[in-house]
Amino acid sequence: MKDYLEIANDPMLWVMAIPAVAMVGIQAYLFSKRAFNASRTTSLTKEQCRKAFKVGAVSAIGPSLSVFVVMIAMMAVIGGPVTWLRLSFIGAAPTELTASTIGAKAMGVEFGSPEYDVTAFASSVWTMTLNGCGWLIFCGLFTHKLDRLQDKVAGGDTVLMGQICGAAILGTASYLVMSNSKAGFDRFVAALVAAIAMIILDKVSDKLPKLKEYNLGISMIVGMFIAVLI
Repeated sequence: MKDYLEIANDPMLWVMAIPAVAMVGIQAYLFSKRAFNASRTTSLTKEQCRKAFKVGAVSAIGPSLSVFVVMIAMMAVIGGPVTWLRLSFIGAAPTELTASTIGAKAMGVEFGSPEYDVTAFASSVWTMTLNGCGWLIFCGLFTHKLDRLQDKVAGGDTVLMGQICGAAILGTASYLVMSNSKAGFDRFVAALVAAIAMIILDKVSDKLPKLKEYNLGISMIVGMFIAVLI
């Protein structure tokens, strides 16, 4: 059987990914155009709109760095086309990395390990796809009913609702970290150092708010550096 990366980087996958990514670009253009057109009904000037657009574009650089770091890690394992598609189409780097890791674990192998083969690759892609389909379908069918759901779950308390969602994400991330940490002392140390780096960065970013958007990417780089070092 050919190396799975030959399949993961097959030109046909690039061709299949292009329409979806192009649609994202088209949507961004249409939303921007409609936003500029809507400014005519307000007191905003064209110059103010352009300035707001530039500020938004610059502020997006920070979050993009953490996505870029994850993109490099994912490309080495699942190839360029799928990584480009998922991170362009969904954009939630931690979610996609988590889904691809869960897909690998479902086949009994570690994500990126020597045992990771074409079957594990297919499982990772399916997991990421199904994970994305779930919330897209839910948003399409039930967004208009979320207010009532929020009232039932959190009694209308938006802060509590945010805490519930945060706890769910924290539980998933903690499970993945601990399961990987049990695989070896080096992984445990890497995870521990990355966590410490995140805590330190969080404290520092209280005084330097602009640093907050870079915290995830920096802590991941620190963790990867330690993992390679030891």
